[in-house]
Order: sequence, then structure tokens, then C-alpha cells
Amino acid sequence: MASERIVVAAGEHEVSLSSPDRVIWPDAGITKRELAEYVVAVASPFLRANGRRPVSLERFPAGVDGERFFSKNPPRGAPDYVGEVMVTYNSGRRHPQVVLENAAAVVWAVQMNTVVFHPWASLADDVDHPVELRIDLDPQPGTGFAEAAAVAPVAREVLAEAGLTAFPKTSGSRGIHLFCPIVPAHEFLDVRHALIAAGREIERRMPDRVTMSWWKEERGARIFIDFNQASRDRTMAGAYSPRPLPGATVSTPITWDELDAGVDPGAFTVRTVPQRLAEVGDPWERLAAAPGRIDTLLEWWQRDLDAGLGELPFPPDFPKMPGEPPRVQPSRARSSERRDGD
Repeated sequence: MASERIVVAAGEHEVSLSSPDRVIWPDAGITKRELAEYVVAVASPFLRANGRRPVSLERFPAGVDGERFFSKNPPRGAPDYVGEVMVTYNSGRRHPQVVLENAAAVVWAVQMNTVVFHPWASLADDVDHPVELRIDLDPQPGTGFAEAAAVAPVAREVLAEAGLTAFPKTSGSRGIHLFCPIVPAHEFLDVRHALIAAGREIERRMPDRVTMSWWKEERGARIFIDFNQASRDRTMAGAYSPRPLPGATVSTPITWDELDAGVDPGAFTVRTVPQRLAEVGDPWERLAAAPGRIDTLLEWWQRDLDAGLGELPFPPDFPKMPGEPPRVQPSRARSSERRDGD
């Protein structure tokens, strides 16, 4: 028996959606149909934040409680309204990657069981030069959203001193993301170094609350600034992307006033965000209007290099990078040293 299908109107196209009543979020009872209706409702701000750039699709064929996998390459037979762009990954391999350019392409991604959308920091017409510097305030065990919210204003001050404007959003989980629009004048490694420089300055001002340590055993109950999110082919959930959590929360742009007032990230869900947009609009509507430059942050990076602070570890799947310290967990390195000394 053929599975039930419906047709979803999305802009100039109609998209066929199979198994519309399949439950994606069991705890909330949200179906595939509701997810498709959600992405149509938020299509304009969603595409403004995530469109026209490479995007990785995090797919859940059996709902958020089942297995997941990432899909980057456009599958054979993808409709002609789904874009693609050739990108180079950190390994040096080149391959086309999906680009979402219209509402129909986003609904198509939902048809492919996508829940989370992970956009690159660069646009499809210049994939090698990011248009955003992104800071991921990642709570570690013993901390949560409130602790990240306490760090965010200090991060904002540091970035402003460097000439950048930070736009906050909830991660959809416990963290906070800060996006700074930048002129696409530097490649990913420079932007990563700029982020490290900013993170080190934030850590200096809040050493008991912030850590830049790559190794979990050294972080403690602090907010980790995940500098490797600025590396090529590293992404985080995009603005207005759902998350695979029980309440169907959404990574939602907010204002600084909302953050100061103690906003509840759990209140932003697939069911509530469309009404929020209708009532208050998109806080990120003008995010790209006045991009800044990372020159000051790169000066801070060089200052720290001159002071003896060097490169930090890269993700494990990256090739060994110039100046990078050993990718060895500190406790294991100390254990090895003790054995060598016996």
C-alpha cells in the first residue's frame, strides 16, 4: 500500500510530502506535516539567515528519538529548485553541497526528514570567505543557559571594542550563539584566529566563568567558547532551525533586551515561533546591513602570539596544522611523561 502523501504549497512550487502524520517529536506530538507548515511559516527569516550558502542537513528518518545522520551532498534526483555549490572540505576533498534558495527547497529538506539545518558561515558565491564570525557559548556540566546569559554581555562588549556588532540567538538547547556580520575579506583560518583572540579576551575578564580549553577535563563548571566552530566545514544550528529535543525547541534570534530580561529558551518551539514572528518580527532582519571587519581581532591574535600564546588544537579530523600543539589529552600526556621517567 502506497504511503499517504500531501502537497505543500511553498512559494512558487508545490512539494509532495510523504507520511505527513509521522510523529517527529513524540513528547510534543509534532508531525512531519507540522514541521513542513512551520518552515513555510518562517521561510522569509529562515532563508535570510540560512539561504544562499552551503548547508548540512541533519536527518532523522524515524523521528528525533531514532538514528540521525548528516547529509551534505544533493542526492540524485533532487528537484531543480534545490541549489548546490562546490566546496572544499578540510581534508582537501571537493564535493557539491546543498544550497537552499527558496521555501520549496526547505520543505523538500523536511520531506528528506531533515530536522536541523547547519549553514556555513560563508555564502555560495564565495564559499572560502566567511560573512559571519560566530561565537558559541557552550555550557559545561554544572552550568546552563543562565550562566551563558551572564557571559554574553561581556562577549558583546569585547566584540564591540573590536568594532563588531553581536546578534544573539538561543541555541535551542542550553547555550547562546552570537553572530557578528563581517566583510568577507578573510578566509576561515583568519576568522578562527580572530575568534580565538576574542575568546581569550573574554576569558581574561571572566576567568571563573569562561574557558577556552579544548579538553573537557580542564573546563570545569564554566562556559566553553568553542573556537573550532569557526573552522572550515564546522557549523552550528542555524537561526530558526528546530532542534531534536523533546519540546521541539527552535534556535531563535532574540534581542539583547530579551536576554537581559531573562528570556526562556524553552518557550521558542516549532509551535510558538511563527506567532512570535507575527508579533515582534525578526530581531535579525538587519543583521547583514553593516558588516564589520576582524582587523582588530587579528591584531589581538598577533599580540597574544608575541606574548607566547600560540595556536590551539583543531578538530580531530583536520590535518595537522602549523603551530598546533599535540592533540593529546593532558592527563594522558602527563601519564606518558611519568612512564617515560620511570
